Amino acid sequence: IGAGTRIGAGTVIGPGVVLGRRCAIGANVSIAFSLVGDGVKILANASLGQAGFGLAFGSAGAVDVPHFGRVIVQDNVSIGANTCIDRGVFDDTIIGENAKIDNLCQIAHNVQIGAHVVIAAQCGIAGSAVIGDRSVIAGAAGVADHAIIGAGATIGAKAGVMSNIPDGETWGGFPAKPIKTWLRESAWLARQIPARTKSK
Repeated sequence: IGAGTRIGAGTVIGPGVVLGRRCAIGANVSIAFSLVGDGVKILANASLGQAGFGLAFGSAGAVDVPHFGRVIVQDNVSIGANTCIDRGVFDDTIIGENAKIDNLCQIAHNVQIGAHVVIAAQCGIAGSAVIGDRSVIAGAAGVADHAIIGAGATIGAKAGVMSNIPDGETWGGFPAKPIKTWLRESAWLARQIPARTKSK
């Protein structure tokens, strides 16, 4: 635990953890199998380093897959209250420097989040997704497993990303598509619904 780091009441620092300097760890946080850089803020009730939702299926049904990776949080990251970041299966889950993650987000195993990424509340990032530097993900959006979000991309609120997004593009809708395409399709659909006539 680095110099100047403060740890709130009820927080549990588990095995395999290194905390950098000048971190602020809130109350009732759980951290295991994680390397945390300098100046990191983790708000109350967040969880880092637990096993992700990895399953194998056999004759006995679903079986939990062991996780051997870590969570790596680089310098000056902020992690919101009640957010969960899973450890990797074999590789690590990585949160790039100065990333800002809001409350109630789920970051699954093996996800790679670049530097200066902003993720708003209630977002879910599925396993092995890659989020490029300086991307912005608006509230309640979801990203499918193994999807690649290009650097500087923007994802609209409640979007469902099922495919890769090129650098710098803005996508929205479900399934997500380029924002102009989605808006044109939404407008076309709205025109297909007959206007209601006022009853006399």
